[in-house]
Amino acid sequence: MNGLDLSEHYYRAFGASMVREKFAKHEERIAAGFAGPGSECFGFDDETSRDHDWGPAFCLWLTLKDYDEIGKQLQREYDNLPKIFKGFGPRTASPGEEGRTGVIATAAFYKTYTGLDRPPEKPIEWMRIPEQALATCTNGRVFHDPFGEFSSWREKLLAFYPEDVRLKKIASRCVTAGQHGQYNYSRSAKRGEHFAAQYAVMKFSADVISLVFLLNRRYTPFYKWMHRAVKELPVLGSVIHVKISDLLAAKDGEKKIEIIEEVSALLIEELRREGLSGSGSDFLLDHAAAIHGRIGDETLRGRMTVVD
Repeated sequence: MNGLDLSEHYYRAFGASMVREKFAKHEERIAAGFAGPGSECFGFDDETSRDHDWGPAFCLWLTLKDYDEIGKQLQREYDNLPKIFKGFGPRTASPGEEGRTGVIATAAFYKTYTGLDRPPEKPIEWMRIPEQALATCTNGRVFHDPFGEFSSWREKLLAFYPEDVRLKKIASRCVTAGQHGQYNYSRSAKRGEHFAAQYAVMKFSADVISLVFLLNRRYTPFYKWMHRAVKELPVLGSVIHVKISDLLAAKDGEKKIEIIEEVSALLIEELRREGLSGSGSDFLLDHAAAIHGRIGDETLRGRMTVVD
């Protein structure tokens, strides 16, 4: 059983009845689920994950008004739930990570990751939020949310970046992937600059995975899960997962160059297929200008810049 399934079973076995019996007046205003940091919220946990911040737990999200009214009492009742469930537990929280589960105000949960007390609206607000933070606060699963405040906020984030922001980021990834993979790797390798060459391969790999997430309109998670997560994406996900694995495993420099060009060609083909670029170049960087030119917002289109 993975952490997400354990969490939902635990909530339905103990949490739902606790809320219903002791907080009946607020039952239809309390959202329940499990989302946030950690491999279990992405569904990537395994036996190695279980040494810390893993075990029976879930989140109860409240409006700010309800949090002020019943938050402390609800947390006490949550803390009194059984610590062992289906042979798992007790859950041990790492120092500083105690707030991952239990009772949380919806606005506080999202502000932790976005810095905003409302969903982002302006392009600059979207640009300021780290992508892995957006992945973190939209992962996991919502078990129950009749009032809908938590889910409404979540759905606005899951709708993904405004198109101009997505284009800005896609153009940026084309610049950096082209620079690090198609240009800098071979030059560094020829000079015997092994650190620079290795760095170029890793940066190319990360930028390519990020670009695939953008093409799929999905947020790229924390680096530990980027490669694992990309294979589940419908657009280029499985093939890029394999190609990046092959690239990192290759010992021969010429083989690495060959794979880098194969990956770049796949990405360029998809950019053309989606109508994002009409350039005939086989160099990713050349496609960045075409994509950047499609941005409608004058502030974002003002100049080509590399962005996170």
